[in-house]
Amino acid sequence: MALKGLDIFKLSPKKNCKECGSPTCMAFSMKVAQGAVSIDACPYFSEDAKAALNESTAPPMKTIKVGTGDHEYALGGETVLFRHEKTFVSRTRYAVTVCSCMDDAEIDAKLAEIPKVDYERIGERMFVEMVYVNYAPAAGKDRYLDLVKKAAGLDRVLILGCDDPEVAAEAVALVKDTKPVLNGANASNYEAMNKVATEAGVALGVQGADINELYDTLAALEKLGNKNLLFDVGANSVKEAFQIAVQFRKAAIKDSNRTCGYPSIVRLDRLCGGDKHLQAALLSLFTMKYGSIIVLDQMTYAEANPVYGLRQNVFTDPQKPMKVEPGIYPLNGADENSICVTTVDFALTYFLVSGELERSGVPLNLIINDAGGLSVLTSWAAGKFSAGTIAKFFEEQKIEEKVKSRKLVIPGKVAVLKGELEAKLPGWEIIIAPNEAVQLVKFMKELTA
Repeated sequence: MALKGLDIFKLSPKKNCKECGSPTCMAFSMKVAQGAVSIDACPYFSEDAKAALNESTAPPMKTIKVGTGDHEYALGGETVLFRHEKTFVSRTRYAVTVCSCMDDAEIDAKLAEIPKVDYERIGERMFVEMVYVNYAPAAGKDRYLDLVKKAAGLDRVLILGCDDPEVAAEAVALVKDTKPVLNGANASNYEAMNKVATEAGVALGVQGADINELYDTLAALEKLGNKNLLFDVGANSVKEAFQIAVQFRKAAIKDSNRTCGYPSIVRLDRLCGGDKHLQAALLSLFTMKYGSIIVLDQMTYAEANPVYGLRQNVFTDPQKPMKVEPGIYPLNGADENSICVTTVDFALTYFLVSGELERSGVPLNLIINDAGGLSVLTSWAAGKFSAGTIAKFFEEQKIEEKVKSRKLVIPGKVAVLKGELEAKLPGWEIIIAPNEAVQLVKFMKELTA
């Protein structure tokens, strides 16, 4: 059971030093109990007190980190079942599978396809983060090790799908510095696989014939002292895989059953049997419910465009507006004499508008106003994108000192601001843009022709 604020306060240093950012030790203790801050934010808690509190105050679902450097990803760490309750913290990651049973041409083709999906959407890079390297005993150990080396060349996090401890040990040794996932522990080999994973310091994926065997194997590994684990939902059926994913998450979050509180691996490459349409449907399903790593046969733009948009929406914090930093953004080699265009700081608006303006090729200064992360019409209706707020922003940011042009293009949906803006910004020519971003390319070219 989670500790209450008063229980934490009893173990606190009671210095009221404010170094943690809270006004008193009691206030800090209440925040720790709510999961708002970590106990480590207080520099004066004794190690004994931390050890006593960490297990009780940790999220019900353990955070597992895989990969290194720019390719380090946190999995798990969730505290709620539904995004609207608070927020999800660790987004689903996607992997494409290759197998040592494939011929060389098929392997090369698959590995060559993986980097092709790589683009930016609303400031986030969208690409396949992982490669699942599956071991086929019939193909032999050497072929598998060669495949691991080849897959490592893609600079992605590797998931080594192998249940032979000896082969797994050699495969892990090749790439252990990149912190891969070793997926292959089961009821018959978990002790040997645990030794391989713990000696290499990598996360271990756990499999089971059914939900009960999976749970028992996880519990057995915990008794051996290993909590750097993930669980594989299996491939017996879509129904059972979904059941395991949901029941384990509910048991962890609602019942505080920490043995269920690990990230999941969903093998759509096995569940779908090559059916691309089924894979696309299940990809969306397990992105929402509750796949930490989803393994696919392929990831083309047909799958990527909808699912990455879905993931970005699901894993956006509903308590924080999606906004960009207000200021001046020169585009297309703009200088101080280039025409000015203004809009709000809502991230989706910014990336849509800036994308179209860049396509126009016209040098311009895009001025992003502080509108609280709201869209154009919403911020206008809320009084956060008005002639007064735009003029105030120009004054605070000293826009007139930074640019010499006195032509300002405003969004067509707030054309009503034109007259008032001309009064608030004397000397500026206010130009009305089209209503839709897609019309900006033609508009800007004609405007500067």
